[in-house]
Amino acid sequence: MNIHLILLIVYSVGLTAFGLWIARLVKGTGDFFVAGRNLSAPLIFSTILAANIGAGSTVGAAGLAYRDGIATWWWNGSAAIGSIFLAFFIGPKIWAIAKSHNLYTAGDYLELRFGRSVRGIISSLIWLGTLSILAGQLIAGAAVLSVVADMPRWAGVVISAVVMTIYFVAGGLLSSAWVNAVQLVVLLGGFMVALPMVLANVGGLDAVLSGPQVPAHFDDFFYSAGPGSGWTRLILLGPAFIISPGLLQKTYGAASERAVRVGIGVQALVLALFAFIPALLGMAAHASNPNITSPNLVLPTVLVDQLPVYVGALALAAIYSAEVSTCDAILFMLATSLSQDLYKRFLRPDASDRQVLRVARGAAIAGGIGGVILALQLATVIQALDTFYALLTVSLLVPVLGGLYSKRAGAPEALAAIASGVVTLLVIRFFLAGRYGWLDPTLMGLVAAAVAFAVTMAVRNPESKIKNQKSKIERHA
Repeated sequence: MNIHLILLIVYSVGLTAFGLWIARLVKGTGDFFVAGRNLSAPLIFSTILAANIGAGSTVGAAGLAYRDGIATWWWNGSAAIGSIFLAFFIGPKIWAIAKSHNLYTAGDYLELRFGRSVRGIISSLIWLGTLSILAGQLIAGAAVLSVVADMPRWAGVVISAVVMTIYFVAGGLLSSAWVNAVQLVVLLGGFMVALPMVLANVGGLDAVLSGPQVPAHFDDFFYSAGPGSGWTRLILLGPAFIISPGLLQKTYGAASERAVRVGIGVQALVLALFAFIPALLGMAAHASNPNITSPNLVLPTVLVDQLPVYVGALALAAIYSAEVSTCDAILFMLATSLSQDLYKRFLRPDASDRQVLRVARGAAIAGGIGGVILALQLATVIQALDTFYALLTVSLLVPVLGGLYSKRAGAPEALAAIASGVVTLLVIRFFLAGRYGWLDPTLMGLVAAAVAFAVTMAVRNPESKIKNQKSKIERHA
């Protein structure tokens, strides 16, 4: 009898049933998109943390730790640092704007601040880029099922997609927030039980940090092998967790500014502490089995090999919780971006509440199918996630911050930042990165976006002053 597989099946059915039960409370798009703006600080904490601890934070981070050691803390640690800025500098300001203007999506804010052209471009980029992060979660779910039941990758991807799509399509953010609270208990409980037992079985912390088979850099917290390794993850991931559309839209659902600050702030602290767990588990896998060939299999393998069957089953359920909880946050971005930002704004401005809700659910289903297709093409979790985070950072960070903190910025500044950031990212990633190993595409894209934003503002300002002066002269004439 396969205890691991039985527990995962029971757990998945339970999550789906609970999500469908909560979904009966959804009466319209306000409930689906922003949970009626009634999420308390504990629910904001749980739904943001559950979204942030996904495939990359667990399976992907453990796979990196198998190679890089304790410096892999920076994967989740960077997200925690970004969350601090979201909690205290971005979240409260954008929540107040969203409530005042009844905004549902990040696209709503971009149009309010910069106009419909910026909204359309960003929404399209988000929809395409988000499929890659969804694929990363599905790859992780398939890896768990592969280790547990020797299931082929395609079957694991499909099963994972079905579970998260059903409960999200039914209830949107309202279902997700409550299901995430349950997932978080399993997730944190499973890892907290698993870590000390795995460390004990491989010979303790000393064996993990400096054993005979351990690379010399494993205990170096600031080690980096180049872009995308160690502390350089802060460049890629920190900004993405400040302005992720999915996280911003969850923030919209808060009941108050205090709920934003407390919920996301405490979440950042817990995420920073959690960051050590997958890093140490990946290092323990290297100490006990230095011959694992696929980064995707590092974490599931060490949990199955080094834990008693029931504890291993709980830990695998924790990984599966991480994957599914992040999947619903991604579907949230896909559904809202297509239905609210593209369909209602550009195709059917007169669409009814019911029509928008129907399109949102259809978009979530389409996103699930697209994620399955992409997951079967990409090799690793990290490969899938890096694509999304880089595109998100260079296209969205500068316009969002510029819109919040500069009254003079308009559509030209935002469009210049988006174009410069994306073009620079693509040129460096595909044409220059191979020649210059330390040339980070995301950092250079972000710098290009900021420079383009500032230069455009500087060029436009004198023209604005001249126009104002002319209008004053004409009024006095």
